[in-house]
Amino acid sequence: MSRKPLEIGILVFPDMTHLDAMGPAQVLALVPGARLHLMWKTTGPVPTEAGFCIVPTVSFADCPPLDVLCVPGGTGQSSMLTDRETLDFLRAQGGQAHYVTSVCSGSLVLGAAGLLKGYRAASHWMFRDLLSEFGAIPVAERVVRDRNRITGGGVTAGVDFGFVLAAEIAGETVARRIQLLIEYDPQPPFEGGTPERSRPEDVARTRELMQKPLEAWTAQVARAAANLKRGEAP
Repeated sequence: MSRKPLEIGILVFPDMTHLDAMGPAQVLALVPGARLHLMWKTTGPVPTEAGFCIVPTVSFADCPPLDVLCVPGGTGQSSMLTDRETLDFLRAQGGQAHYVTSVCSGSLVLGAAGLLKGYRAASHWMFRDLLSEFGAIPVAERVVRDRNRITGGGVTAGVDFGFVLAAEIAGETVARRIQLLIEYDPQPPFEGGTPERSRPEDVARTRELMQKPLEAWTAQVARAAANLKRGEAP
């Protein structure tokens, strides 16, 4: 008797950060029995913030019930925070999925869908504190698990997140072998990568460069949180 496929769905959307999705996708696609879906409203090409497109494999309407729901982040997540169609889809899938997950600022979209209230969660360091607007508990860790919610920090944390989830689904031995297969042995050329480990002048300059976008995203989070409280979004 054939075993039912493990249905893993990763949201794609305009101006997403492609590595948020492709990092975990590379890991999770190697989990035995996994069937990976890239989901959007339509199956037409979706532009990423890097300038190239990703082609979804399934539309919202045709997506099967998922065992794993994953939401990446990126500059386009600002629009997703108040996109009713997307939030409705995430709430419906997240309500029955075995695992509800995210990478980077994708956790804010889960929050806007009402799927992180009362849960500990990670996000990109620059947006992490905004999680509290949705009743989530921000945690400064690379991967955070709280019951069936597994969330990763910024961008590259998606690969680590993928291994944590792979181990949860298929066991540590399988996850270790996938890690070996894709030669995941990070050795960053520079010290840093988090505010705590980076040079103060680099942190200050990065915050300066991101100040205006962060202000816009903060305002959008406030609108999404207000929608959620009024019941206008799931």
